[in-house]
Amino acid sequence: MSDSATRFALFGTMESREGADVYDEAIRKADVLIEAMSFIRKFHGRYIIIKLGGSVMEDPESLRALLVDVVFMQSVGMRPVIVHGGGKAITVAMEKAGLVPHWVQGRRYTDDATLEIVARVLAEEINADIERHINKYGGRASGLHHKRRQCLYGRRLTLPDGKGEEIDLGRVGEVTEVDTLSIENLCLAGVVPILPSLAEDEDDETKLLNVNADTAAAAVAQALKAEKLVFLTDTPGILRDRNDPSTLISALTPDGCQELIQQGIIDKGMIPKVEACLTSIEAGVLKTHIIDGRLPHALLLEIFTGEGIGTEIAAVSAREPGAQKAANDRRAVLGRR
Repeated sequence: MSDSATRFALFGTMESREGADVYDEAIRKADVLIEAMSFIRKFHGRYIIIKLGGSVMEDPESLRALLVDVVFMQSVGMRPVIVHGGGKAITVAMEKAGLVPHWVQGRRYTDDATLEIVARVLAEEINADIERHINKYGGRASGLHHKRRQCLYGRRLTLPDGKGEEIDLGRVGEVTEVDTLSIENLCLAGVVPILPSLAEDEDDETKLLNVNADTAAAAVAQALKAEKLVFLTDTPGILRDRNDPSTLISALTPDGCQELIQQGIIDKGMIPKVEACLTSIEAGVLKTHIIDGRLPHALLLEIFTGEGIGTEIAAVSAREPGAQKAANDRRAVLGRR
């Protein structure tokens, strides 16, 4: 019996058309679940690192949709881990305190007064807010930071000035070690770990370092040898023409990324994200993704559909015709147990 005959048998006359429409919608929903089933099986028990950033953190509705996605992922057996920065919230807090942000080569100079504000906003405000929302939406989450259990450790970072000297950035650092055991234990207990971009100074455990959230997320992905590292941004992905969303590049390899950097297509704020993707792939992360976090349920659309909605970067991308899955067995020397 055909679908139309089945619908007629169930609903009969024209007066039952509304019931038939409900039936069709139920079938569409079932089809979506069937499509997602293979991805749910594939990623069950796998680590998915999500770098939360961009304007999604400023938009309550976008943030709600994103965190509902995270709860769904955790509920079906995946192991999502959230890493976040502060961005605008830190700038606003500094302005309220009468402090003027000072930038050096795109990085916020962090003195002790600035670090105190950064640590408070990241750990006590943003991190706590994400945790509260995940719990509200039916999941379980816990922040991992200096107020509870610190998981990121690092060293101070300086930048070359082009004249053979190093530029001091204050209390700015880079991650060198990750306490993977604490993250793994939370995931095994069905709890979503939430890490702010703060690291304990390896030279002084009483001090913290302000870390770039993109590189912090990459360090966590490398240490856990994650299945995926996903960057949520304010752009659909990597575009050949930044003013034309239709020029989205859905799949790239590391060599392809380097070519686009040389051509100037990947530039400015996208470069640190792409470099974080490339170092993660070299260390064993299977796939990295750059997607638009403003799109409702962007995470589910990227992970649970074959075509995705952003840019996938992998050693050999599954979105490329004829590509075979490529796995890198090297593990980043970043895990601390």
